[in-house]
Amino acid sequence: MSFHTKSAEFRRKNEAIDRADDQASVAEIMQALQQRDEQIKAFATKADSEIKSHGRILEETKSALDKILSEAGGMAARLVEVEQKLAKRAGGGVLQVKSIGEQFTATTDFLDLQKKGKGFARLNLKAVTSITSATTGTGGVGDAIRPDRLADIVRGPDRVMTIRNMLAPGRTASNAIEYVKESGFQNMAAPVAETAAKPQSDLAFDLVTTNVRTIAHWFLASKQVLEDVPALQSYIDTRARYGLAYKEEEQLLSGDGTGQNLHGLIPQATAFDDDLRSVGDTRIDVLRRAILQVRIAEYRASGIVLNPLDWAEIELLKDDSGKYIWSNPTINNGQNLWGLPVVDTNAMPAGKFMVGAFNIAAQVFDREDAAVEVSTEDSDNFRKNMITIRAEERLALAVMRPESFVHGPFVAPTP
Repeated sequence: MSFHTKSAEFRRKNEAIDRADDQASVAEIMQALQQRDEQIKAFATKADSEIKSHGRILEETKSALDKILSEAGGMAARLVEVEQKLAKRAGGGVLQVKSIGEQFTATTDFLDLQKKGKGFARLNLKAVTSITSATTGTGGVGDAIRPDRLADIVRGPDRVMTIRNMLAPGRTASNAIEYVKESGFQNMAAPVAETAAKPQSDLAFDLVTTNVRTIAHWFLASKQVLEDVPALQSYIDTRARYGLAYKEEEQLLSGDGTGQNLHGLIPQATAFDDDLRSVGDTRIDVLRRAILQVRIAEYRASGIVLNPLDWAEIELLKDDSGKYIWSNPTINNGQNLWGLPVVDTNAMPAGKFMVGAFNIAAQVFDREDAAVEVSTEDSDNFRKNMITIRAEERLALAVMRPESFVHGPFVAPTP
């Protein structure tokens, strides 16, 4: 055998060995990629469970999944490199891609089948693709990637409660408040000559009773949802207390005193005296005249309550030259008028106002502070795994000096 023949034979043997090594590498990488797919599937299931339990994928799981995807990308690149080597060896250094038929007839299964004349042959083909975030198709990680969910619940707007803060606070351990109120004073005081009889004055008193009222509401929730979403219970607790405060604000201001309603400030206030009006009065003028009415009654007003629409109209008033009367838009003057603080709340109907000596005219007595209680012992809750959440408070409102409040419309009623 010549040298060239031996050299060619040696080269062919080496190429066969290298090709066998590359084919073994392909098989190894394919097996690793299959294991990768199983791992991704397992982590997708785990991530789904974590989202249900915690509202998000835990960092440990996310890091592990990122690592698997990174390693899988490296294996895919290695597989392409090995396949290119095999193709180059088959084409003498020129990249050649075999057809599916050519790949099939070159498999060990086919060669054994051809040699033995029986059995079966199979060709496993890899779908060449990139790993993406697609939810479907080969290479898509699907549900393994989930959106980040914020832990908190976005709640609706909260009204700023103001009326209670304007009134004197108090507490009671009873179901009613009684107080003695002066109902008449005949003042006969006069200058008296020496040794002359002194004039007698008279006083009259009434006993006034105001009852403690209950404000309450409740929610129904399943035991499972409160356990699975820890933030939900505290959210319901917060909203339950807010609901009580919202209704309390309305009752303190407008409760009509019938049934289980509080007897609020507006129904007991003194009506604004229309005789104090003048032609062309603005809202600012009307409020000053209401302050005057309180002063004529021998009280000094301590605050003003308006609807936000009316307060905005006052701030936007301009003179004939177009300049703002009450404020400069570039300066925060706060909420005050005629030296008194202004409270704007939607609990006050638009177009109306109240001026009063809030600090001495009325007092809120708390019997039971707002409390939220949870119980399974309600109806068929125990059998259904349901929980009743109840929020409740008890309070009384005593308006001792209703004449120190003045309430009325900005626009004079039509005669």
